Amino acid sequence: MIWEGLIARLSLVEGSFDDLDAFARLAAVLVDLDHRRGKVGNYVFYLSVPPSAFATVCNQLAEIGLNRPQRGWRRVVVEKPFGHDLSSSRELGQVLEQVFPPSSIYRIDHYLGKETVQNILALRFANGMFEPLWNNRHIDHVQITMAETVGVAGRAGYYDGVGAARDVIQNHLLQLLALVAMEEPVAFDADSIAAEKIKILSAAELLGPLAQTSARGQYGPGMANGHPVVGLTGEAGFPLESTTETFAALTVGIGTRRWAGVPFYIRTGKRLARKATEIAVTFAPPSHGSAAVRTTAVSNVLVFRVQPDDGIELHIGAKRPGGGMDIQPVSLGMDFRSVFDQAPKRTSG
Repeated sequence: MIWEGLIARLSLVEGSFDDLDAFARLAAVLVDLDHRRGKVGNYVFYLSVPPSAFATVCNQLAEIGLNRPQRGWRRVVVEKPFGHDLSSSRELGQVLEQVFPPSSIYRIDHYLGKETVQNILALRFANGMFEPLWNNRHIDHVQITMAETVGVAGRAGYYDGVGAARDVIQNHLLQLLALVAMEEPVAFDADSIAAEKIKILSAAELLGPLAQTSARGQYGPGMANGHPVVGLTGEAGFPLESTTETFAALTVGIGTRRWAGVPFYIRTGKRLARKATEIAVTFAPPSHGSAAVRTTAVSNVLVFRVQPDDGIELHIGAKRPGGGMDIQPVSLGMDFRSVFDQAPKRTSG
């Protein structure tokens, strides 16, 4: 029933990005749908297209007049990668703003729709026990990891020349860093949160020397789930001389009073041993108490599991049953499926 109801509302308009007649047909379909459905002309153009086509599509929309509403509103949504460097990003921004007003342009990162990601702010600011410890006096380091077991088969057209750093570090993982490190916003709305993120990212810098604090790599041939797999340059569509990285790691420092001296280790890779996206906030071990306790103490770690098993867990030290003071790490965990009796909402990636 749900599927039948969905497909009844779908309309397909075929054509290429450079085919102006296709956009004219799209405009006619939208007018017809407005009439039949009793709508008022509110359109969202979600550009699920290669970034190289953003400008072409927007210019075609403008040529047909779909960007200029006679009633209702128009929006355009674009997702990463938004250019390949600062100059190309600015150029794309100028193209979009020639077609749509800035308030109608939405640059999104689908990672921000994940429940665990949204819960970073809730855990930090809705629980009084964490914020007093959320600084360089108590936190030793932060690790942000996005590990994948899959390769890049079938994605050569996109991935070659982009690589791991541009694919996920400069968007998904920096968003996670900003949420972990930002100050509390004056309100939980888009503008207030963005303002605090900008402050953090403006204070962030790569820590060096880069030969010791960063790494790039490319997976080679091997075994995965008991089956032989090719290396990156053996994937269909990749040139043998490709230097595109499938693993990237770097160390970031944040020059604020709260975070000075705390390294943020960011890494991502494909064809790794397990699939996991997580943030591990490692607290400094105890510096007080008896020598016996200090030598057996463990570092507390707060882990945000973004995927695949969405949840939050806290690693603490507990005494093993028996004589003596034998401390071992134990985990106190919460996953969304068991607590809220439903799976968290999913977004791709």
